[in-house]
Amino acid sequence: MTTRITTLYLPIDTTALSMGADEVAKAIEFQTTANQQAVKIIRNGSRGLFFLEPMLEVETAQGRVAYGPVSIDDVESLLAQGMLNGAPSHPLYLGLTESIPYLAKQQRLTFQRAGIIDPLSIESYIKHQGFNGLSNALTLLAQGRQSIVDEIKASGLRGRGGAAFPTGIKWQTVLDAKVSSPEQKKYIVCNADEGDSGTFSDRLLMEADPFSLLEGMIIAGLAVGATQGYIYLRSEYPQAHKILEQAVALAYQHQYLGDNIQGSDQNFDIEVRLGAGAYICGEETALLESLEGKRGLVRAKPPLPAIEGLFGQPTIVNNVISLATVPTILAKGAQYYQDYGVGRSRGTLAFQLAGNIKQGGLVELAFGTSLAEIVNDFGAGTYTGKPMKAIQVGGPLGAYLPEQQWHTPLDYEAFSAIGAVLGHGGIVVFDHSVSMTEQARFAMEFCAVESCGKCTPCRIGSTRGVEVIDKMLAAHQQGQATTQAELNTLLVDLCDTMEDGSLCAMGGMTPNPVNSVLNHFADDFITDQPSKHVETLLKASAKEQH
Repeated sequence: MTTRITTLYLPIDTTALSMGADEVAKAIEFQTTANQQAVKIIRNGSRGLFFLEPMLEVETAQGRVAYGPVSIDDVESLLAQGMLNGAPSHPLYLGLTESIPYLAKQQRLTFQRAGIIDPLSIESYIKHQGFNGLSNALTLLAQGRQSIVDEIKASGLRGRGGAAFPTGIKWQTVLDAKVSSPEQKKYIVCNADEGDSGTFSDRLLMEADPFSLLEGMIIAGLAVGATQGYIYLRSEYPQAHKILEQAVALAYQHQYLGDNIQGSDQNFDIEVRLGAGAYICGEETALLESLEGKRGLVRAKPPLPAIEGLFGQPTIVNNVISLATVPTILAKGAQYYQDYGVGRSRGTLAFQLAGNIKQGGLVELAFGTSLAEIVNDFGAGTYTGKPMKAIQVGGPLGAYLPEQQWHTPLDYEAFSAIGAVLGHGGIVVFDHSVSMTEQARFAMEFCAVESCGKCTPCRIGSTRGVEVIDKMLAAHQQGQATTQAELNTLLVDLCDTMEDGSLCAMGGMTPNPVNSVLNHFADDFITDQPSKHVETLLKASAKEQH
């Protein structure tokens, strides 16, 4: 008699591990061995439903059945109540994974394999349409590299790192550019230095579906004639680093990297390099400086990196999600991708719900849905249960949006029209207990700490910004309305100077959150209680007067 082996799936994603996934795996192995139950545990990536992690899935005849969030204390009762058969009797039963509303309502293109495959199994990747895009790219190559670039341009894909620059145009520039000498080469650089607050889509993809990133980079190399790729990875992502290094090694073993890719005459190599732990190195030119072994300082543009990038040669610098989306476009065609989205915002974006939110996680949807729909339908409101006060979209340089702006369609042009940015898709929710003046101050303080220091408007302006905000609050506490109004004008002027005079988006976009507080939450400058910073300033002022 053949013993039935039940297949279980438990994520090795950073979030799941932080919630005890490894301990749960050990508990299952121990308990099933004691019960003489045969199981096979596949460590998959996360589906992105972080509020349910660790989420355990069981393979059944009807499909995968999910339970979560599972702790080691739940293992014994889960097994006793028929979890290996997908029984619905346990309180942690979630039903068929694909039918969980949070997941079922999404439109997964880039993240179509996340949580489904074993991230370190090329066989699993291929079984789920992996490398189909590369196969098509190699076929298109017979017509010339331009045919691959044309497919990306026709798809309407724009950079997912924040700037939203058309990916195809960047690729076209690198294709047309010439290397400085015959011994030089073009480069593909993946910006995986994900540093925006509330963002995690890059990390999730690298840990759940790393081969899609590698495939996208290989296709990019074929498209522009580059033979060397680098993944510049955030140093705070040790799990992603471990998985990427193993995935790269496997890709070499199976001839998807190295010489004569899949029997062709094309070559491509990839190396993973750890970032310098600086937010500014998420800016493409500072990243290139760091990758060259220098201090991460922003370069003046022009020349653009597409013309003079890494080591002075033509370089594609694309975000993780941009590159990982390329295989879908090449596999299913530009029109397939164009059919999603609105206006000039084509395809999907991986929105990341974080902050004071009940159901945090990743939500991939076509452009055009509203912010209110995402935070209410998917996020289920605040974690505290208090009303929402503000939502910051696009990382620490994004505007704080008041309730009247939450119905703005989530697309690049609609957000630009209200003075906001979509950025990398991070959505951070704040309830009514938040001090918006503290958030405005944090924006300036963050810039002061993370500035590379190369340009004066950013380096000095951010420091003066912190001081001006503290003095505004101190003036209010002392009843000096005229002084506060003068300082308000000074802060607006300072923001204009930073926006117009900074070398890069670090200083140029820091005024976004500050101006949004001044425009939409001005009352907080009057009603907020004095912060520790203001109290310190008042004490220092009193000491000087004595």
